[in-house]
Amino acid sequence: MKSEELGQYGLLQASGSDARAFLHAQLTNDIEGLAADQARYAGWCSAKGRLLASFLVVPHADGYLLQLSRDLAPAVAKRLSMFILRSKVRIDDASDAWSQFGLWGDGAAAALAGIGLTPPAQPLAVALHESLLAIRVSVQRYLLLAPAAERARIGVLRGASDEGGWMLEEIRSGQPLITQATQDQFVPQMVNYERFGAVDFQKGCYPGQEIVARAQYRGQVKRRMVRVRTPVPLRPAQELYSDDLPGQASGSVVNAAGDEALAVVQVSTLENGVAVRAEAKGAPLEVLPLPYAA
Repeated sequence: MKSEELGQYGLLQASGSDARAFLHAQLTNDIEGLAADQARYAGWCSAKGRLLASFLVVPHADGYLLQLSRDLAPAVAKRLSMFILRSKVRIDDASDAWSQFGLWGDGAAAALAGIGLTPPAQPLAVALHESLLAIRVSVQRYLLLAPAAERARIGVLRGASDEGGWMLEEIRSGQPLITQATQDQFVPQMVNYERFGAVDFQKGCYPGQEIVARAQYRGQVKRRMVRVRTPVPLRPAQELYSDDLPGQASGSVVNAAGDEALAVVQVSTLENGVAVRAEAKGAPLEVLPLPYAA
């Protein structure tokens, strides 16, 4: 088993009797129909349809926990709260109130069972034991949320520490994390949101919904996210170049860890098999498969 404390993630807490309806009206996915034992990916967009935050929405107590990039948590909590108006809902930055751990590989499920959590069997299923929450994010990979006061208690779950390993697993799963560097750059389809079920095109309006729908039904998405192997370290928002567009950036990095990254590049570049590079004349990046359908 491998494990990592996930300090790069923050949490927002949405509480109150109107929390479900409020989030449903703000996010790209269906929250009204979200079961109490199921998590769901969703995004929050600007009026122009660009992602301001990527969330994993987890039902909790009288509301929801929303996992996002920690560098966005304070500003997103403040900005999201501006839309509450008369709704009975409160949005708080709960990042310091919770500890987040990732566990993956052989033995991860047994480790959860050892502290009383029944390992969730279905994708994005949520297990609850006392104050602990576990979410299965993929096969043999679990997110564990615990109140900060319980951090010492779950320290026994630590396996081989693998700093940066969780983000590498996220990249291999094709799960983008919008950070401060990439905020307001991508419409959801650019980072494959509809391909892993983070957009519901049947639900009602939300900020940017018309633009997101237009991009889907009129085929206006000219850039798509791919997974790449890189010979040089990359960073979020770093510009990328392709041979079919000399002298200008043709893509950008979403997330990077180790020698892999998620990057948004021109669809035409991908379709024509043109090399993508971190530098105009640098070594080409190797395009790798993603686990969901293209």
